[in-house]
Amino acid sequence: MPEAFLQALRRDAEAVEAYLADTLPAGNTIAGAMQYAVLNGGKRLRAFLVLESAALHGVAREVAIPAAAAIECLHAYSLVHDDLPCMDDDDLRRGKPTVHVKWDEATAVLVGDALQTQAFAYLAATPVLVGPLALAAGVDGMVGGQALDIAAETADAPLTLAEITALQAKKTGALIRWAAEAGALLADADPAPMRAYAEALGLAFQIQDDVLDVEGDAETTGKRVGKDAEAGKATFVSLLGLDGAKARAAELVTIATEALAPFGEKAENLRQAAQYTITRAT
Repeated sequence: MPEAFLQALRRDAEAVEAYLADTLPAGNTIAGAMQYAVLNGGKRLRAFLVLESAALHGVAREVAIPAAAAIECLHAYSLVHDDLPCMDDDDLRRGKPTVHVKWDEATAVLVGDALQTQAFAYLAATPVLVGPLALAAGVDGMVGGQALDIAAETADAPLTLAEITALQAKKTGALIRWAAEAGALLADADPAPMRAYAEALGLAFQIQDDVLDVEGDAETTGKRVGKDAEAGKATFVSLLGLDGAKARAAELVTIATEALAPFGEKAENLRQAAQYTITRAT
């Protein structure tokens, strides 16, 4: 990847992590577990999308930083709950014990609840973002996608390609879409180009996750791999084959970058972010 993009990714990650470290609750077990769940590394791609989208639309960085923190909290909440035994039952996240393993299941549930409300607290000064994030996170977005994913595990037949595409557009794609649109919403600009970009990027991101579940290793990814195949779960790889899934992801990156044409060279970091989604190893 170009060094300029990698520097921008690191810069944005450091900025949002510093903000989170300064503003997350502290002083008790739940607060400590919240910090553990959020301040544990990660790509910070969603925060990056918020900050780069804001810059693209002329929104001041200090206005966008709380929104970047919000999406990281909401994403962390989703992972804490997703790792629970009643969901995906994972004991490793980014190379560390998951919250319910390090503490207990009740703590993990409460930490997820607290991180969700913390996300909306960060958006108090930018109410234009509140409704869209609620929709992206709720039954018509991430939660709805999670429910479809759980139901698929006991369904009589594996999901079709169209069904898994729709599922992942909610489960993974909805929060990515909100992050990419945030700058346009803050600037009262047309979010359509960023929406088109994010829809393609979000799907490419999920396909790469499916590829890494096959090709990755736990030490690099920081989580258990091969679990989808063990469970007989339909994925983009199981439906398209490994090479077919990679080819589809590459097509989606092309679609994402083409959506940024109205922004010219100013959107180069976002173009590189699309490429990054299918070259990352974690």
